[in-house]
Amino acid sequence: MTDLANALGLRLPIFLAPMAGDVARPELVAAVSEAGGLGQLGGGYLAPEALRASVRAIRQRTDRPFGVNLFVPQRTSIESQHVDAFRKVLAAYYAKLELAQPDPIPESEDHFEQQVAVVIEERVPVFSFTFGIPRDVQLEALRKSGAYLMGTATSPAEAMALQAAGVDAVVAQGWEAGGHRGTFLQPTDEGMLGTMALVPQVVDAVSLPVVAAGGIADRRGVRAALALGASAVAAGTAFLATNEAALPPAHREALRGPRAAATRLTRVFSGKLARGVPNRFMDEVERCTAVVPPYPITHHLTRPLRAEAARRSEVDYLSVWAGQCAPMARRCSACDVLLELAAGIGNGP
Repeated sequence: MTDLANALGLRLPIFLAPMAGDVARPELVAAVSEAGGLGQLGGGYLAPEALRASVRAIRQRTDRPFGVNLFVPQRTSIESQHVDAFRKVLAAYYAKLELAQPDPIPESEDHFEQQVAVVIEERVPVFSFTFGIPRDVQLEALRKSGAYLMGTATSPAEAMALQAAGVDAVVAQGWEAGGHRGTFLQPTDEGMLGTMALVPQVVDAVSLPVVAAGGIADRRGVRAALALGASAVAAGTAFLATNEAALPPAHREALRGPRAAATRLTRVFSGKLARGVPNRFMDEVERCTAVVPPYPITHHLTRPLRAEAARRSEVDYLSVWAGQCAPMARRCSACDVLLELAAGIGNGP
């Protein structure tokens, strides 16, 4: 057992990596916590009251510690001509799926302040964040609520910035990880250290517990991360195919397909660099689009497409987020995955 697991009241230093979107369901979070790890809810896309309902649903299923992860808003410049050009590219896909053109882009979908308020009011035990660092006043309010604070870093410099901000632990996210890159100090394309190279550098750079994330899907990955100095590991893709994960059937099927072995990074679904299984939409839009509008504009523009693709099981137009360990994801219970990961600790669960 590690000091970090003891500090959080866990039986195992195994975390569910927070995954926003369809996978963000209380059943999966609670199952991991009940089995002795730390379940985490990816709440970045949830409206404040939906976030509150999810937190309460988790508590109905477990009395074990759990966490909530949110996206820290970043300032971005938006060129209207780029947005218009991207809308024209998407028009053919809207027509293909028999959808009306998307509504005008809202001035703001930033609910971060209200989301943080929910985390504080509900006294969520663990709060983690991605894409930056919350304001000092927010971090202080979270500390006073009793939350254990964890920030995401993709470089030693980001880890040191998080330590200076007063977090309790750093999540070192290697480039193998599925979903969005958490880079915030440098251009995202420059935050590409692999997990096995990143973890020891972050361990050396900070005096905080380090959570290894990215490409870890079985006991061997856990054993390697702990040997490099990590105090815990976070796994997301390993849990994607579990019974408790609310994946659209097309997403689940794509994890078993031949292209799952060749995941790659793309911006075309959300405007932020994220790793997923390649499909027709990724291939075609990347070829014909020089500039993709930043998050959350692209996320808003593609959301109806992704929702309809999920409804129709059209994997060609779905954002199939997954890490480089996608072929290792297996259909079983979340508890079974946790037990496999725990076997890499040395003394098991």
